[in-house]
Amino acid sequence: MARSKLAEDLTIEELRQLLVEKRRAQRQARLDSFRKTGRVVLVEPPPQVVALSQMSSEAVNENEEEFPTIRRRSVNQGRVWLDRLLALVEVGAVIGLIFLLLNGVNILRNLNREVASALVQPTLTSTPIIMAVVLPSGHTPPNSPGGVQPNEAEIPEHLRPLVQTLANLPIPTQGPQQAQRIQVPTIRVDAPVVQGDGWEQLKKGVGQHPGTPNPGDKGNIILSAHNDVFGEIFRNLDQLQEGDQVILFNSQRTYTYIVQRTQIVEPTQVEVMSPSQEATLTLISCYPYMVDKQRIVVTALLQDESE
Repeated sequence: MARSKLAEDLTIEELRQLLVEKRRAQRQARLDSFRKTGRVVLVEPPPQVVALSQMSSEAVNENEEEFPTIRRRSVNQGRVWLDRLLALVEVGAVIGLIFLLLNGVNILRNLNREVASALVQPTLTSTPIIMAVVLPSGHTPPNSPGGVQPNEAEIPEHLRPLVQTLANLPIPTQGPQQAQRIQVPTIRVDAPVVQGDGWEQLKKGVGQHPGTPNPGDKGNIILSAHNDVFGEIFRNLDQLQEGDQVILFNSQRTYTYIVQRTQIVEPTQVEVMSPSQEATLTLISCYPYMVDKQRIVVTALLQDESE
């Protein structure tokens, strides 16, 4: 006869079996008690019930073994898909960020270009010289039969409408950078400079041809005046010698030009008014005195300030 084990020596399975048997014995005792008192009738349990119970128990045990694996597989698959989805979201976010950065750079570049173009000031250039048909200051001498008046005979007949059109152009307002006074010490000239060299302007002083540069600037400043009427300002222009000074004033400073040469030309030799690459001054008047059939032209260059 096997020696009974102590409770601490039994395994969990054995303890559970003892507990089941004890409960079965208690249940059987109650059934016997109920049967003796006539409250219950003993009925043999059908074999298939036991079989079904056993089968159910076995199925449950099998399911308990299989379900964790299936559950783990489904959880793992869900995590894999979730990781893939999160990776796609991250890649899309990075691509979107790169697109925004590139678009922002393009917008900033275009904005800088627009601002730069708005801030750049256009290069200021002198107004082109209105090409004259004849040299300015032409007039009839005071002793002529008709007296002093513009000498239209100098102008080719087919060009007279053009000359009239040029004469009707508005004269620009004199600015602070433009010549306002001229002095030629050698021939004692000290006269105001006005804008325009038409008939009316030359009554007021020395006229500057429209569009010619300001004193000190590169280019050819054209100044003209009469020699035998309206003050005879350029009466002695033919007495100037190479090296003589011509001084121009504006509202801010003075500029000294040095005479280079003197020439006598026909009224139609307007090439003496052509622009120059140097800071040049050209003085024009009628010639000879009281005849006025030609022009005297004096050319001077701006004095180097280092001299």
